[in-house]
Amino acid sequence: MFSNIEEDLIFGIFPIKVGLRSLTKVGNMLRTMITDHMWSKLVPILKEFKIHFSNRIRIFMEAVFWKLRTGAPWRDLPTEFGSYSTIFNKFNRWSKIGIWHKLFLKMRGELDNEWNFIDSTIVKAHQHSVNSSDKKIECIGKAVCGNSSKIHMIADSHGNPIEFILSEGQVHDSRIGNQLIEISNAENLIADRAYSNKKIREKLLDKKIQAIIPKKKNSIDKSNEEFDKHLYKIRHLIENLFSRLKQFRSIATRYDKSKNNFASMIYMGCSIIWGKI
Repeated sequence: MFSNIEEDLIFGIFPIKVGLRSLTKVGNMLRTMITDHMWSKLVPILKEFKIHFSNRIRIFMEAVFWKLRTGAPWRDLPTEFGSYSTIFNKFNRWSKIGIWHKLFLKMRGELDNEWNFIDSTIVKAHQHSVNSSDKKIECIGKAVCGNSSKIHMIADSHGNPIEFILSEGQVHDSRIGNQLIEISNAENLIADRAYSNKKIREKLLDKKIQAIIPKKKNSIDKSNEEFDKHLYKIRHLIENLFSRLKQFRSIATRYDKSKNNFASMIYMGCSIIWGKI
């Protein structure tokens, strides 16, 4: 199926020769994240992107995943990975041309669209990330918690990520709801009261998606015949998804000034979730 060189790249023989073994040696506290199983999935995908596929590509990926997991500054990247500036420049370049997004779309498995979930979570922006000249373009706003961004997510029936949209922290969920519904091909859509407004319900009706959304307590029209309280109980799956993503410190707190770079970190976290399935 694979040539000898491809097998070496897939199963990590080349990376060991160029220093991957030093990342996991006894006494070295570095931990790697890419298993041979995950790397066997990544290699064919990366080769589709027409990038320079060198024998150090796995170390580069490990370095970026280390940054994702720890949230440490790029300058503190362990020297075993190589020059931090070289790794950051490559990561930044991949972000601009959308490789991390394409990688997520390729890693994303078959979607179960019997029902979808939509929800959002706020991420506090670290003071080092708010020096941008235009915070609105970079999706950094002022919420109750201070400088922050918001991740609006749509997930499949198992709570696995389908896609997300970034906004400023103070943006209400309902303002992004219709954009997420455009992505959905589900039979049912499960969401909380924040999405209970006329425009969203009309959009769902147009797409012939049943709305599993409770009415607001101050709603004049209390009738909600489509609402299935038993199906609504599994809405915790999208909350679980946010919990899994925020195990990565670069997602739990925003350290990136650039919207593209922060979105790339989220796509990487989503790719890891799909890669483990």
